[in-house]
Order: sequence, then C-alpha cells, then structure tokens
Amino acid sequence: MGSGDNRLLGTWKLHSCTFVDAETGKQSNPLGVHPVGYLNYSSDGRMMVMTFADNRQAPIGPIPSDSETIALFKTMVGYAGTFIVEGDEVTHNVDASWNAAWTGTQQTRFYKLDGNILTLTTTPARSPLGAPIGVFTLSWERIK
Repeated sequence: MGSGDNRLLGTWKLHSCTFVDAETGKQSNPLGVHPVGYLNYSSDGRMMVMTFADNRQAPIGPIPSDSETIALFKTMVGYAGTFIVEGDEVTHNVDASWNAAWTGTQQTRFYKLDGNILTLTTTPARSPLGAPIGVFTLSWERIK
C-alpha cells in the first residue's frame, strides 16, 4: 500500500521510547521516562518526526555555546521525508535529517496500531543516540 489512504495518517505524540541492547538484553529509556516528540504522516506521502529527551538543559543565553550545542544535539532525533506502508511495516525515506548520515537512507519500522496508540519498533541497528546495536520501541498517541 502506498501512503495515501491508511490508518497512520495524522499527528502522533510520543509517550515512551525504550531501547533493548541486542547483546545484553538490557532495556533502557534513552530519552528519559517522559520524552517529548511528534510524528506526522500526511496524505501527500510525507512524514516528519522530532523526538527529544525529557531532561534537556536550556542554554544559558539565547545562543548555545559549543558544549551546549553538542548536548542538545545528543538528546534529539529528527528527520523528514516520504513514507510507504507495506503490511506491518512503514518505511521512511529520509530526505533531511538532524544527522546527515541518515539523509538519503531508508528507515524501516514495524508498526502496531491499537485504537489511538501506535507502536513503532525499529530493526536492529546501532543507536543514533550513541548506544550499542539494539532495537527501539516508540509508543505514540494520536492527537485528535
């Protein structure tokens, strides 16, 4: 199925983000217990996502110092592009990203939709937040 007429369309608010280390099986919350984020799938086949850790420190002044910029960068993930839904998978074709290494890549997610709750699970990969190889599970609630 393409991106036009599907149940993922709309805006979703992040409720949780867990990571399971593939080697140890250890589970963690890399964005904290109360992460902030939004995901949007639109009927024109475009998607955007922004996620932020719950404990981000605001810069001291209006322009972050180099160390503040690094800390802010390490506590977020954001990208935009197109998407395609096939079966229980949604593939994000990344056109622009907070980390240029993701630009031009495909990010495949397995999804489960239960009412207004969308669960996205990544394929095993190295974490963009600096952790080892593992799987992220993100829970989103549809914004009405």
